[in-house]
Amino acid sequence: MAKLFRAVIMGPPGSGKGTISERIAQRFGLTRLSSGDFVRENIAANTDAGVLAKTYIERGLLVPDHVMTRLLLPRLEEMTRHSWLMDGFPHTLAQAKALNSTCDLDLVISLNIPYETLKERLSERWIHPASGRVYNMGFNPPHVQGRDDISGEPLIQHDDDKPEALVARLRHYKDVAKPIIDLYKSKGILHTFSGTETDRIWPYINSLLSTKIPGTLQADTQCIPMP
Repeated sequence: MAKLFRAVIMGPPGSGKGTISERIAQRFGLTRLSSGDFVRENIAANTDAGVLAKTYIERGLLVPDHVMTRLLLPRLEEMTRHSWLMDGFPHTLAQAKALNSTCDLDLVISLNIPYETLKERLSERWIHPASGRVYNMGFNPPHVQGRDDISGEPLIQHDDDKPEALVARLRHYKDVAKPIIDLYKSKGILHTFSGTETDRIWPYINSLLSTKIPGTLQADTQCIPMP
């Protein structure tokens, strides 16, 4: 049986995690996992964990560690035969330790993007709430201004994407991310990439993964469908 590969991508809001995750999944045949998608799926399915998560989200609060792990870890345990890339989890040190108890990661990518770049990207970011699809008015605008490409429903801009909220939001990320980064650095699996443009960072990530991901996995560039 071919060796499996499990990775996590980290970065502050607006760092381009979603774009890079999609490229990695397509290029290397990994299943892309998104914690945001898991949360939305559980809410839509009315699972116990989804109902609980919704109560926090509706109050504008972060979903706590014990709820996030209830949402994600059972799904990961179902994917024992799949190689994957996780985007959006772990978000705290407690979540990172819970993930470590479930599986061994091969690699962690950390995106280090200057504050001014993040500020510019986030101020132009609009979201389709129901699906989580993200648009950027600078480089990924919707076909019709203010409308989702697929559903045609209105897009919104999150209050925490507005300039006055960004400083606190990015400072919070830095505070919670540092112990996670230190943990993965101590394990020797952390790789940090810095820059202001996704297209300039991507070749370095692509080069690294080409040396890390088993050739048998790279040969099949079809993304494994989610179970």
